[in-house]
Formats: sequence, structure tokens, C-alpha cells
Amino acid sequence: MKNVALITGASSGIGKEFARIHAAKQGDLVLVARSGDKLELLKIELEQQYSVKVKLIVKDLSLAAAPQEIYNELEEEGISINYLINNAGFGGLGKFHERDWTQDLAMINLNIIALTSLTRLFLPDFVARNKGRVLNVSSTASLMAGPLQAVYFATKAYVTSFSNALAEELYDTDITVTALLPGATETEFGRTSGMDKTPMFQNTFSARGVAEDGYQGMLKGKLDVITGVSTMQKMMMAGIPLTPKKILLKQIRTMQEVK
Repeated sequence: MKNVALITGASSGIGKEFARIHAAKQGDLVLVARSGDKLELLKIELEQQYSVKVKLIVKDLSLAAAPQEIYNELEEEGISINYLINNAGFGGLGKFHERDWTQDLAMINLNIIALTSLTRLFLPDFVARNKGRVLNVSSTASLMAGPLQAVYFATKAYVTSFSNALAEELYDTDITVTALLPGATETEFGRTSGMDKTPMFQNTFSARGVAEDGYQGMLKGKLDVITGVSTMQKMMMAGIPLTPKKILLKQIRTMQEVK
């Protein structure tokens, strides 16, 4: 396999579009997700349309052992990764003290622990070759606190901070780390998190457009790529440093209340 991208959460949404974009550039793929059936269909599509090689790994990345198992499997098969795209993640709506703790713990494990573990496993190989690209899918949610999605917003704040710090640590190498910060995007995330019933998700952007912006930003080695936000959202984001925190928190809570 050559010019290989490892993409997590590849069975749907933004991850699926990343796979299509990379395959169109004649890059081979390692696709990771829990849904084996969806991955198989995507593999057939990409191999037939683009004549690329696609390896599937069916794993639940919220389980602690999964990242090391993925790394070991690829090492045993002699597959080198050139692009690490940590896309897998999920959210959930509700007051923290009322939500199912097992769900929030799984969210932390997937959004933070798995992403960090995979980066720690593959980054030394990138450094040894002095070549590689890391793209971590964060969110515009990382720029603020999120009442009614307290854990999700906090996990994405970690992803952006972590990515930016790594990028500076690697300033004198040919390795880049990019954080993708999409706004409300038309994916399964809205439905599974319950956000599709809130004002924040009334105007969503396409997963394809978000993936294209993120992929191109990764190739250019950008620190952050903010995409999929409306003019009103851009104005709100620009005003975050100037808005009293209590007022900002109330605004965000209102936008996330189910109507």
C-alpha cells in the first residue's frame, strides 16, 4: 500500500467523505469504524471507482485496547501510515447530572483517549521518517463551554488544544498537525446526539464541504481550519472574547435546548 491514510469513524459522515477524497487522489486507505457492513460497502465503492487498496479494521475505539490493536495489526502487515485522520467521535445532549454516565465516559474515551493514543502510537513513526500529516477533527464547540453538552464541548476543547501544542512541538520537522473545527454539519451526529432538534442544527453544512476544507487544510499544514459556520455564527464566535461569560453561556444553552 502507498500514500496511506488511516481514517477513524470512516463508515459515515465526514469520515466517509475523507475516504472518498483521499481515494480520488489515488491514495490507499485504512478505514476504521464499528460498522463492518457500512465499511464493506465503502470499500467496494472506492476500490471499484478509484482502483485503490482499502483495508478495513472493525473496532470500537471507545474500548481502551483498540488503538494498540490497530497499530499492532498494521505493523504486522508492514503497512506504513502517511496521514492519520482522527475523525471518530460523538456527543450527547442533556444536563450532565442527568445523563447516562456510561455514555459520557465512552464519549471521553473515544473523543480524547482514543485520539490521543492513536496519535502517540503513530507519531514516532512519522518523526522517524520526518514526514506525515495528522488531522484531528475537533469542533467550533472547542472555542467555548457548552451547557447541555458539557462533556462534548470539553472533549473538543482538549482536541484543539492538544493538536495546536503538537504542531508547535513539531515546528522544525516536515510533520504537521491540523485541527478541523466544523460547525453544525449534516451527519448522523445530529441525530444520535439529539442536536437535530435544536436551533443550533437548523442550518447545517454538508459533510463533503467540511471534509474538503479539512483535507486541504491538512495538506497545507494549517493549524486550525474553521468551516461549516454561518455568517451569524462567525459573528458570534468573533464576539466570544468580548461577551460576558454568563451571557455567552445562556446564549449557548438556549441554542441547544430542544424546541
